[in-house]
Amino acid sequence: MSKLVTIFGGSGFVGRYITRRMAKEGWRVRVAVRRPNEALFVRPYGVVGQVEPVFANVRDDDSVRAAIHGADAVVNCVGLLTETGKNRFDAVQQEGAARIARLSAAAGITRFVHLSAIGADPESASRYAVSKARGEEAVLAEMPTAVILRPSIVFGAEDEFFNRFAAMTRVSFMLPVVGGKTLFQPVYVDDVARAAVMALLEPVKPGIYELGGPDVESFRDLMQRMLRIIRRRKLIVNVPWPAAMLMAGGFDLAQAVTLGLFHNSVLTRDQVRNLRHDNVVAPERMGFADLGIEPVAMDPVLEDYLWPYRPGGQYSDIAESAKYLRHQE
Repeated sequence: MSKLVTIFGGSGFVGRYITRRMAKEGWRVRVAVRRPNEALFVRPYGVVGQVEPVFANVRDDDSVRAAIHGADAVVNCVGLLTETGKNRFDAVQQEGAARIARLSAAAGITRFVHLSAIGADPESASRYAVSKARGEEAVLAEMPTAVILRPSIVFGAEDEFFNRFAAMTRVSFMLPVVGGKTLFQPVYVDDVARAAVMALLEPVKPGIYELGGPDVESFRDLMQRMLRIIRRRKLIVNVPWPAAMLMAGGFDLAQAVTLGLFHNSVLTRDQVRNLRHDNVVAPERMGFADLGIEPVAMDPVLEDYLWPYRPGGQYSDIAESAKYLRHQE
């Protein structure tokens, strides 16, 4: 019988790419999520019965234990960008990560990959960054053989970064940017998946790997690149830090007073604190080169999935060609 991997958050943005790659490697894949019925789309990633969504809540020992039962390897992709309800940064990214690692170690599992993020820092002013760092510490304490992946901002067809700002250009004459000079090193989602799969299948050195693509650019430059690809002209407005904190505080307050009926997915104070720091690979850390992976550049991938945001959508290239022919005449 083929080997089994349990992927917590295996239907999420990064998780689904790891799921697909592990299925292609011939493994059985158990996709552990809170809502299995919403993860049924992962089943066609393999043959009948090869990929199966199951229920798991990383805040509960019994469901985590059931999800890893019989597994040969475990991947944890569960993470939060914003808090809501009982899903708090410390409960999910610290205690949840520790729970998965502890129960995996108790089950005798040694192949373990944990998805973290560049910027994880126990001394950070950001609760997100602190919970990521403490989650890493807990994982390595329980599972010294674990591989921890810290990607910079991740892009791909389902991302919530370029897609979000490209959608804004349809309704706004400007793009507000918080931390326009902050540096990022965007990494393609399938390159992160390649690294995770290699860590499971190959004898790689355990520890922390920071993953970034070949391009390092400021937030403002990334927006200019996106606008060029979608062929729109918009005013990029840098929001000063005090104004950003004031705006984010208003959105946070709205979520609190509505008891979560309004979910602040716009901008939080914690995100503003994070944006004050560059999000790039540290030179002393292990990375793609240590895994023998050459990350892909942004433009070819962005062109492939941002075209719907162009004024002419799928017909934009035809319109451009026609304009050129008219000019030639």
